[in-house]
Amino acid sequence: MSNLPNCPKCNSEYTYEDGSLLICPECAHEWTLESEADTSDDIKVVKDANGNVLNDGDSVTVIKDLKVKGSSSVLKIGTKVKSIRLVDGDHDIDCKIDGFGAMKLKSEFVKKI
Repeated sequence: MSNLPNCPKCNSEYTYEDGSLLICPECAHEWTLESEADTSDDIKVVKDANGNVLNDGDSVTVIKDLKVKGSSSVLKIGTKVKSIRLVDGDHDIDCKIDGFGAMKLKSEFVKKI
């Protein structure tokens, strides 16, 4: 019997090979050995609207007027945001903005200063 890896999704030991794919019969997850090697270096890179890589502590500027959810105010274009924190999720950036307080922003609406 061949020595196949456990399923990366449910950790089942009953994986089988179908051509170049590995398949788990318990959760129906399909993957390749190459993709399994790629996930070991799974480091998320967050980029701004211009394609520059963002890091924790960077300063950015808002490139578009953004409506503030739950408020009638608008975050104006050109607003500077200092000391951003990168987080996982739909909104990549966690920050505090003077006059608005704590906010979450998407990286596609900011550019690095």
